[in-house]
Amino acid sequence: MAQVYYYYSAMNAGKSTSLLQSSYNYNERGMETLLLKSAVDQRVGPSTIASRIGLSSDCHEFTNDTELFEFISNIHSQKGLACVFVDECQFLTEAQVRHLCSVADDLDVPVLCYGLRSDFQGNLFEGSKALLALADRIHELKTICHCGKKATMNLRMGPEGKAVKEGAQVEIGGNERYVALCRKHWMEAMK
Repeated sequence: MAQVYYYYSAMNAGKSTSLLQSSYNYNERGMETLLLKSAVDQRVGPSTIASRIGLSSDCHEFTNDTELFEFISNIHSQKGLACVFVDECQFLTEAQVRHLCSVADDLDVPVLCYGLRSDFQGNLFEGSKALLALADRIHELKTICHCGKKATMNLRMGPEGKAVKEGAQVEIGGNERYVALCRKHWMEAMK
């Protein structure tokens, strides 16, 4: 029976790299995969998942209005999907997470979701909250703080290099805007 997997971490832990490697492993064995990412993240352009170490692949994009079960079901009926991969899954809606659960339960296709757990203020994203509640398997991918401890938090930096404490939950950026920190150093920066 297929399951929904949630792989989460702070920024720069290799989530996209792991997703692309896993999809490659399926493809190498002649199995069809479907790669999805949120249309919110356009850092590397449309319809592309890319890692910081240079791996990339074409993908389909979803918005908050995308009915994922129907979309995936149509592709599955044409190609016989072995696995669905979702990058930037924190941007899923709760309804879309439920759609992905139906993909696993009703279509018997595994769904692997990769994304952040919490935002720059330490709050869960809607997709992350739903995945923590509904995923069959939850795995933390680890990265490290500048002190060497496990980084679990994402600090948003302003142009002057200081912590941003307020603002919209979603502001797309990479190393120029965010740094992964352990909870202690994140809390110190947010004081």
